[in-house]
Amino acid sequence: MFAILLFITPGLVLAQAFPNKPIRFVVGPAPDVLPRLIGQKLSETWGQQIVIDQRPGAGGIIAAEIVAKAPPDGYTWFMSSGAMLTVAALYSKISYNVERDFTPVTLMGTLPWILVVNPSVPAKSLTEFVQLARAQPGQINYGNPGTGTSTHLVTEMFKNMAKINIVDIPYKGVAPAVAATLGGEVKVMFAIAQAGLPHVRSGKLRALAVTSAKRYAAAPEIPTIAESGFRDMDVVGWNGVHVPAKTPRAVIDTINRTIGEILGTRAVQERMLAAGFETAMTSVEEFDAFVKADMKRYEKVIKESGVRVE
Repeated sequence: MFAILLFITPGLVLAQAFPNKPIRFVVGPAPDVLPRLIGQKLSETWGQQIVIDQRPGAGGIIAAEIVAKAPPDGYTWFMSSGAMLTVAALYSKISYNVERDFTPVTLMGTLPWILVVNPSVPAKSLTEFVQLARAQPGQINYGNPGTGTSTHLVTEMFKNMAKINIVDIPYKGVAPAVAATLGGEVKVMFAIAQAGLPHVRSGKLRALAVTSAKRYAAAPEIPTIAESGFRDMDVVGWNGVHVPAKTPRAVIDTINRTIGEILGTRAVQERMLAAGFETAMTSVEEFDAFVKADMKRYEKVIKESGVRVE
C-alpha cells in the first residue's frame, strides 16, 4: 500500500505545493495589458511573482518556441491567441506543433473585430456596404496589418461569406492600416476593437458591424454581422494561457481555477473591458474545444482563399 501511495501522489503533491517559485509568462507581439493585469492579481493571490517576458519577434513564433521547449512543470506560460493558430496553419517549417507541444489551460478574454469604413463611403449599414461592394467588384480596397494575420484572414472569411470582391492592401502593422483607413487610402478595414473603437467614437470612422455572435459590451450600439443575415460569421480575437505539453493536470487545474476566480471579480472585468476585452472564463475542456474550432476556421479560409506567406 505504501508503494502504491508513493506512485500515485507526486502530481497531487506538486499541485499542493504549486506555485513555490516565480512564474514566467511569455507574451508574443500582442499588447501585454491583459497578462500584466492578471499577473498582478495572481501574484497577490499566490505570493509569487509573475514575470512578464515580452518576445514580439517573428509574429509570436519566438515566444511560442520558448514555451514549447520549457519544462512541463507549470512555471512557464504562453499568452496564446489566434495568431498562434494562423502561424501554425501558414508556416510549415516552425519547430513546434500546437496540438503536440502545448496544453490549453484557460481562455481569459475576447474582443471582436469591427468592420469600419472611411466616412467617404456612402454605406451606412452592413447591408448597404455589401450591395455597394457587389456593384463595384474589385474597386473597393481594404487594409490589413499584414498578409496572413488574423485580421487579414477574418476579412477573407467575410469576403467569401458575402460573395464580394474587395482588394487586399497589406500594411506593416495595425497602426499603419488604421491610419490608411482614416486617411482614405483604403476605404474599409476589419479593425480589432482596441484599435478601431476610439476612431469610431471620435467620428473619424464609421462602424458597420462586429464579428462576434453577440453585440460587443463596450459598444452595444454596433450590430453584429450575423444580424445582417451572415449567421455563420462568429469570430473573435482572444487571449488565453497555454503551457508545455505533459504539464501535470493537477497543476493545470490549479492555474485554471485561480485565473477563473480572478476573472469573476467585477473590478477585473471592468478593467478588462476598459482595455477592450470581454471576460471569458472556461474550463480546460471548453478552451480546448474553442481553440480547435478556431483552428479549423482559419485552416478553412486559408484553403478557400489561397492565402500564402513568403
